[in-house]
Amino acid sequence: MASPADKSKTIKLERYNSYLRRLHSTKILNSSSKLLFRATLLIVLVLILFFTLNYPPLSDNIPNHAHLHHHHNFLSTAFFTSAGGAAWEKQVRHSSTPKRRNGLSVLVTGAAGFVGSHCSLALKKRGDGVLGLDNFNSYYDPALKRARQKLLLKHEIFIAEGDLNDASLLGKLFDVVPFTHILHLAAQAGVRYAMQNPQSYVSSNIGGFVNLLEVAKAANPQPAIVWASSSSVYGLNTQVPFSESDRTDQPASLYAATKKAGEEIAHTYNHIYGLSLTGLRFFTVYGPWGRPDMAYFFFTKDILQGKPIDVYQTQDDKQVARDFTYIDDVVKGCLGALDTAEKSTGSGGKKKGPAQLRVYNLGNTSPVPVVNLVSILEGLLSRKAKKHVIKMPRNGDVPYTHANVTLAYKDFGYKPSTDLATGLRKFVKWYVNYYGIQTSLKKGSAISGEHPEGSA
Repeated sequence: MASPADKSKTIKLERYNSYLRRLHSTKILNSSSKLLFRATLLIVLVLILFFTLNYPPLSDNIPNHAHLHHHHNFLSTAFFTSAGGAAWEKQVRHSSTPKRRNGLSVLVTGAAGFVGSHCSLALKKRGDGVLGLDNFNSYYDPALKRARQKLLLKHEIFIAEGDLNDASLLGKLFDVVPFTHILHLAAQAGVRYAMQNPQSYVSSNIGGFVNLLEVAKAANPQPAIVWASSSSVYGLNTQVPFSESDRTDQPASLYAATKKAGEEIAHTYNHIYGLSLTGLRFFTVYGPWGRPDMAYFFFTKDILQGKPIDVYQTQDDKQVARDFTYIDDVVKGCLGALDTAEKSTGSGGKKKGPAQLRVYNLGNTSPVPVVNLVSILEGLLSRKAKKHVIKMPRNGDVPYTHANVTLAYKDFGYKPSTDLATGLRKFVKWYVNYYGIQTSLKKGSAISGEHPEGSA
């Protein structure tokens, strides 16, 4: 019987060929993986470079309030809100460069706030350079502040996101831009909230202000500074109308006390370092894009929702009245103060001569009882308010404010021209459009179907 054929050589040859095929496949796979990795890395780098050099334009439309939290642009947050980097500096310089000859270069703190956003738009509209600074805190709904930010971006106004107490950020901004002026509007606002969170008032209104002044005094050249004080500094003063020469040493709230402290601190930095400082005492500012914590704002909301509203009376049954001042009038006052602010006299933290120090009332000069404000809103909204009249609690609020604006008129032509009915009509028009509210409004009210106002 014949012996079986020897297949060992054939098997070895097949194993060797299989090994060669696996080795070849592995080399191809490794080579392909490396090529794919390098290609992916190259694409990522190109994308980063593209977004760094070309800031993506944001939509011109302001999204509805309900959707703002869900449409925050990640790329803009990642590349353009933190200090540092060529792209960030490019945005800062572009925003703060004046378009008109001899235009101002203004750092506006609290630029995403009510007064700050309006002033920023007004400055930019006339050709000044504007750079905003805001920390977007949650004292009231940050979505409203983000909507204002989008509006400012539409007009090429960039807001650096950060806190007044961040000295390194402030120093960086002054390293990048030689600001001619500062419009300091950032503050912890609200009389009643001070009873819940007093530390926030000290940190922002005193600590933050001092930090800003420290950076400004060391700048070369030093900027002129216009900043927001408050009518609250008059406190328990009973002499009306309130004049700048009246006593302000009896604050009725911690908020008022921090604003009064700010005025004294301003005096100190003016005296020692030659900083030009102008304080503006605002009287109950209202209007489109306003603050939700203000009575006219939440009265409108509650009347539309059919909720009762609290209307205060004094302890002796007198009506509470306020010198309601429309936002456009306040903006004109702020710009007038900036335009007449003299240059600071210091250099590198050393005073070279006497510097300008001023304080002005910015009010409407026509106090209106709060019950009258409610009546105007009822007419505009075609709804009857469910009024709950109660005694004013002892929370720091004062029963009456009335501004004497003679000094502001004399020095920079400040002359308020908007009555409360006209101003509230503009506010309600903005409110129902911004929040997308369908409401049956009286014919001729000029509210229904109009678009929100975009500037002061």
